[in-house]
Amino acid sequence: MKKKLIRNAAVILAAVCMLSGCSKKEEPAPAPPEPDIHTSKDETSTPVPEPTPTEELLPEGMVNSYLSGQEVPEEIGRRRPVAVMLNNIQAAVPQTGIAKADVVYEAPVEGNITRLMGIFENYEGMEKIGSVRSCREYYIFFAQEFEALYAHYGQAIYAKPFLAQDFIHNLSGLDQYGSDIYYRSTDRVAPHNAYTSFDGIQRGIKDYGYTQEYSEDYPGHYVFTEKDTEENLDNGAAANVVRLNCYPTNQPWFEYDGESKKYKRFQYGGPQIDSEGGEQLVYDNILIQYHSYEPYDQNGYLNIDAISGGNGKFVTHGKAIDIRWEKNEPWGQTHYFDENNQEIHLNRGKTWVSIVLDDKIDGVVVE
Repeated sequence: MKKKLIRNAAVILAAVCMLSGCSKKEEPAPAPPEPDIHTSKDETSTPVPEPTPTEELLPEGMVNSYLSGQEVPEEIGRRRPVAVMLNNIQAAVPQTGIAKADVVYEAPVEGNITRLMGIFENYEGMEKIGSVRSCREYYIFFAQEFEALYAHYGQAIYAKPFLAQDFIHNLSGLDQYGSDIYYRSTDRVAPHNAYTSFDGIQRGIKDYGYTQEYSEDYPGHYVFTEKDTEENLDNGAAANVVRLNCYPTNQPWFEYDGESKKYKRFQYGGPQIDSEGGEQLVYDNILIQYHSYEPYDQNGYLNIDAISGGNGKFVTHGKAIDIRWEKNEPWGQTHYFDENNQEIHLNRGKTWVSIVLDDKIDGVVVE
């Protein structure tokens, strides 16, 4: 495994190596020292060129979404999204509301399971989103790339110094306003029954005094194809099925539907659906990122390097290419480059991002 890692790991490990991070019992533990995240940035990385803006005529009151590239009402597309931590163990699926997320991240956590983070732009009127679970620090970096408000129910001890930074606008179920934001359902047992809603998130934003406006210099995250064009990866390899055997518990995979030009998502042996309406999850783009890491402790908590860059794959329209991902700033956007060092363009629509540990790459099968 590579060693370009977040440098606070040794200090944190000495203080909290025996603690659990999934429930309220994690709260009394002293928080580790605030991390020096800038020391793990690879100063020799290739400078990222700024994408050339394309003038595009849009109907009045409409803008291109930062999350999907699609035309959306300005009041939706220029309101900061919310990134919600979602339970993904078998006892907690299907999730509710996940089909409305424009971007979904999947990453491993302790115990050989994965946790999801759905990033929602238009969540107007949603009454049930979840179930919501606790934070791991690498998800904070992913959420910040979208300037998203970050919703979670508790956190691992290693995430505390990151959450404590003023510019991280998080909504925790274990903080003083938790009962305003989250509620418990009766259809599942705790801790798999915590949910939030549009109204709850809005109450939390008001309670904390967070802004819902993007910063003036926010550049957006992804680079999308121009209007009425498509990225077909003509020189790519066939990608009709994408298997992520690197996640041993849920064993997810995607199947390409040539008619819709979308990828259908499967896990636990069958279609992954949203409990609200029963629709199968589908995506236009799949990004696979390989990350270096090391264990925090004997309890299995992972110190995944979300900063230093690495390789991966981009999958869309039935094809796949090898890519490289990198960042200019630890809290900035990830940029993706093809073998010719050109920044890739995503097709407009929904995107799934799979975070794969760098010693589990052989478990990624594209065919």
